[in-house]
Amino acid sequence: MTRKLRPAPSPLEANDRLVTAVITGAWVIGLISVLVLRDQLAPSQRWWVWTCVVGVCMGLFALWYVPRLKRSRARAAERRAQAQAHGEQEGTA
Repeated sequence: MTRKLRPAPSPLEANDRLVTAVITGAWVIGLISVLVLRDQLAPSQRWWVWTCVVGVCMGLFALWYVPRLKRSRARAAERRAQAQAHGEQEGTA
């Protein structure tokens, strides 16, 4: 007995900049909280400050990098489509 499978749905697109900005904002809030409560943290727990700093830095880098990555992927897809169209035209001629 075989079941007829439905085709896989297309992947969902997210607003990458918004997602990155929200996560970076959360790291900023965490950093501010840790800095305000810094005196109440045990010396062995002060590594949280640097964890938040790294999170903020990575988020800022991602806000810069993600749009460039998406543009690069779009250009590559366009070149592939043009090359494929050009190959099909040569095949029919």
